[in-house]
Amino acid sequence: MSTHHPEHDLSGYGDGTRSVRAGEDPAVPGAPLRPSPVFAAPFHLGDQPPRANGADAYARTEQPTLRTFEDAVGELDGGRCLSFATGMAALTAAVLSCVRSGDRVVLPSDGYYTTRLLAAEELARFGVEVQYVPTPEIERVAASGGLAGAALVLLETPSNPQLDVCDIAAVATAAHAAGALVAVDNTTATPLGQRPLALGADMTVGSDTKALTGHSDVLLGHVTVTDDALHARVKGFRDRTGSTPGPFEAWLGHRSMSTLDLRLARQATNAAAVVELLDGHPAVTNLRWPWRPADPSYALAARQMLRPNGVVSLELADEAAVSRLLGASRLWAAATSFGGVHSTVDRRAQWGGDDVPAGFVRLSCGIEDTADLVADLRGALDAV
Repeated sequence: MSTHHPEHDLSGYGDGTRSVRAGEDPAVPGAPLRPSPVFAAPFHLGDQPPRANGADAYARTEQPTLRTFEDAVGELDGGRCLSFATGMAALTAAVLSCVRSGDRVVLPSDGYYTTRLLAAEELARFGVEVQYVPTPEIERVAASGGLAGAALVLLETPSNPQLDVCDIAAVATAAHAAGALVAVDNTTATPLGQRPLALGADMTVGSDTKALTGHSDVLLGHVTVTDDALHARVKGFRDRTGSTPGPFEAWLGHRSMSTLDLRLARQATNAAAVVELLDGHPAVTNLRWPWRPADPSYALAARQMLRPNGVVSLELADEAAVSRLLGASRLWAAATSFGGVHSTVDRRAQWGGDDVPAGFVRLSCGIEDTADLVADLRGALDAV
């Protein structure tokens, strides 16, 4: 059962309005201004068979608070959304619902390392062939016929952690001609920063733990599609494997995404100021932010993406230099993940999954005052 109300279509409104109003029911006098969580696992059946007239029966397969969150995210993504307990649960469902033993899956070799772990430890075990292609190379591989015979192509753009961008529309056209589905991990961009479904992708996947919910206090993920049959496949996989989130997490996610527009705007402002400080600094090399005019991905990001965000990558000399930076900072915390309201520094090599130098760091600019962040980082760089 869906709570989506066509009369409340928000497609003509701006990002702020859509973020606040997405997933809302029509106003009823006396009802709460925002929906409250429904804490229920089983539901009364009465004398009706399960799911009669769309009624809920059991929360693993249908739950009103999950639907509210899904309606809200689907409104931003431009499709039908399914929620998951984590981003990796969502990505796993997107892949495993669409492939079988003997199929070939194309994955980014420079994307999120747990996706590659999923391929190496699980897909290989089930007889799924994996082809790894770096994000900057996937468009060339697609244009040259390298996707022939693939069942699924997964893109991650901007890639995590190096922030390379690929052309979703071009790859989707080539993949569909080769008979493959296309999924896009849209975590870094968020639904406000990029709309993969409108660019031709079959699925958009997000780790909502990060910028979508943005407060570093909830694990969530989602898959959004436009095709009803594909929706049924992904939902069937989720329902059978039990990777649905709880109602409190879904409610917290819906509440938190109301401020997505505001948070992204401040994070992007902070990132632009931080990049200006870092650009040309003697302690910094390989600075990456797709909205920096000198960045290799700038032209494509400007054409394909809707707005910037706050994730920046760079290299310092070594692990010790990163430690000195963190030791001299008051506002930049050492933490993984990104997209939250706090500004963080993540030395990626410490996790062992990314092919990056020891001094490679991913900065996630939070929503602190821009001048404070820049001043703090300038002082910390002096200690490097």
